[in-house]
Amino acid sequence: MLHRRLLQTLDLRRRDIRQLETAQLRAETADLLRELLADEVRVPASVDTEVLITQVLDEAIGLGPLEPLLEDPSVTEIMVNCADEIYVEREGRLTRSPHVFSGEPAIRAVIDRIVAPLGRRIDESMPMVDARLDDGSRVNAIIPPLAVRGSAVTIRRFNRQVFSVDDLLARGSVSAAMVALLRICVQCRRNVVISGGTGSGKTTLLNVLSNLIPEGERVVTIEDAAELRLNHAHLVSLEARPPNAEGRGTVTIRDLVRNALRMRPDRIVVGECRGGEALDMLQAMNTGHDGSLTTVHANSPRDVVARLETMVLMAGMDLPVAAIRDQIASAVHVIVHQARSADGRRRITEIAEVTGVEGSRVQMQSLLRHENGRFVHCGNVPQFFESLRAAGIEIDPGLLEGDR
Repeated sequence: MLHRRLLQTLDLRRRDIRQLETAQLRAETADLLRELLADEVRVPASVDTEVLITQVLDEAIGLGPLEPLLEDPSVTEIMVNCADEIYVEREGRLTRSPHVFSGEPAIRAVIDRIVAPLGRRIDESMPMVDARLDDGSRVNAIIPPLAVRGSAVTIRRFNRQVFSVDDLLARGSVSAAMVALLRICVQCRRNVVISGGTGSGKTTLLNVLSNLIPEGERVVTIEDAAELRLNHAHLVSLEARPPNAEGRGTVTIRDLVRNALRMRPDRIVVGECRGGEALDMLQAMNTGHDGSLTTVHANSPRDVVARLETMVLMAGMDLPVAAIRDQIASAVHVIVHQARSADGRRRITEIAEVTGVEGSRVQMQSLLRHENGRFVHCGNVPQFFESLRAAGIEIDPGLLEGDR
C-alpha cells in the first residue's frame, strides 16, 4: 500500500532521475515516505518504520530484495528462480535466501531498471538479456514464455578484492611448486590456457597470473564483461558490446582480438574463448605474441584440445582437423585446470604441458596435480625448461620436487 501511495504522490517515471545521484534520489524519496507515514499512512506500532522505508525504497527505486544481497560481501552469486525463490552462493555453497519478490511484476520492474540505462530492452520479442550493474557485476535475465516458472535472474558478483599468489596459497588453492612453475611460465612468455567449469575460479586465476606479467610490457585485455583488474602501467582494456535495442552495433570478442593485433601488444589476455575467436587467439600465439593468456570451459586439460578444435571450426574456416591440431600444439604451451570441489573450495587440480603432436593426437604430460587431498609432483620435467636454459635462464632442478 505504501509503495502504491508513493507512486501516486511521486511519478518516478516523470522525474529525470539521470540528473540525480543515487544517494540524493534515495534521500529525497525517503523524506517523502516519512511524510506519508506521518500524515496519510498508518502502520502498526510493532512495525519498524525505518525498515519499512528501506524496503519500499529498494522496491521503488532500487533492486528490491536483491539490494541487501548485493551489499553482502560474502555473496558471490545471486540466482532468482522465480518471485519467491532466491538462492545465493557463499564460499562455493548454495543456500536459499529468505528474501523474496512481491510478485512477477516486481521482478520485471527490477530487470527493466537494470537494462534501461544501458539502452537495452527485454520483452517477448527479446526475452533474454545480458547486462552489467554499476559495480561491474554481470547480470543475465530471461523472462516468460522462455522461463516457464516466471522471470529468472542470475547475478555474478564483481569481485572487488584483487587476489595475489599469496592469497591463493593461504586458501590452499595452489601449492608452492605450482606458484613457482606458473611464475616461470608467465615471466618467460609461455602461452597459458586456464580451463575449468562454471564458477571454478578461472577468472580469478587469470587475474592473478596476468598480474605476474613483468612491468614495461604492453598488455591488452579483451573481455565480454570487464572483470580483470591488472596493476600494469601500460594496459589497454577492451570490452565486447552486445547489440542495442534495434539489434545493431554488436562488437564481438573476435572483432576485438583482431583489432588488438593492430595495437602492438606484447601480451594479449582474453577473458574467455568461447567461439571463433579461438582461431585468432591461436594465430596470435603463433605469430610473436608469446606469453598470452586465456580461459576456456573444459572438464580436463585433455578436453581443452577438443574444445579448441570445436571453437576454431566455429570461425567458419574450412580447415582440416590435422592443421587445427598442429596450430594448438604449437600455440599452447601450458594448460592449467581449475576445479571446485564438493566442499566449495576452488583449487588448481592439474598443470599439464603440451608437448607436440604424434600421429593425430596432441600430446601432453602432467607436471603437477592435486589428488587424494594433496598436491603431488607427477615426475615429469617440463620440456620447455631446456629451451630456457639454452637461452641463459637458470631453472632450479628441484623446483617441482616440493610436491612429491
